[in-house]
Amino acid sequence: MEGPLRWGWMTTYLDRILEWHRREAEEDSRDLAQLVAAARECPPARGFAAALRQGEGVAVIAEVKRRSPSKGQLAPELDPALLAKAYTAAGAACLSVLTDSEFFGGSPVDLAEARSATELPVLRKDFTVSPADVCDARIMGADAVLLIVSALTDGELAELLQLAREAGIEALVEVHDEAEAEKALSGGAQLVGVNQRDLFTFEVDSARAVRVGSSLPAGVVKVAESGIRTRGDVERLGAAGFDAVLVGEALVTAPDPGAALASLLR
Repeated sequence: MEGPLRWGWMTTYLDRILEWHRREAEEDSRDLAQLVAAARECPPARGFAAALRQGEGVAVIAEVKRRSPSKGQLAPELDPALLAKAYTAAGAACLSVLTDSEFFGGSPVDLAEARSATELPVLRKDFTVSPADVCDARIMGADAVLLIVSALTDGELAELLQLAREAGIEALVEVHDEAEAEKALSGGAQLVGVNQRDLFTFEVDSARAVRVGSSLPAGVVKVAESGIRTRGDVERLGAAGFDAVLVGEALVTAPDPGAALASLLR
């Protein structure tokens, strides 16, 4: 398997996920020039980063997520449109929708249904490994695409960031440590997510975001991801300089996801 991730003999969650996605990308025979043209012809995207800086306090990106590799089924029967409406009513600034089918049970249909039910900007949450993935995100209606530094070579990251700009879609660049943060900034990232979940083991380190976030300059929109469950978590991350938090599991597994989101905001 190609890519920057190798821990000797150890096969990790991320290795397996990326192996599947890279294999899919290799088998994709569509014409890239046509995909880029189609992406450029899409209506203007909703401003994802701008939405995170509107209003006061820490913004919440609320996630539509059916399952995870580490926790199994979370909300397999969720209705993306109803959930999007509940999140919007509760004060979400943006949505994140899992479109990975193999490991997270999501789909482009989930994204389309969620986005059609709200005016909020929507992130395509997936494992982006090719130019076609970036174009697909815009074509399916996403306003932002996820680029994970640990899943890409430096060359791939630079190429996909440039393509995202050309296609009119913002990129949330996800990092896990200071070295990855430097790579994101060197590539021109203006929207950076610090994931507290180790994508090799899927364990959460609640101090990671505060530590890594301190290395990001003031002009960058900062998003903390994973392991955020309480108003105290949100306040701690806001005090550390984060503009937004991305919350999924704690919301979709709650009896009332809208109420769970509201409790994070007040």
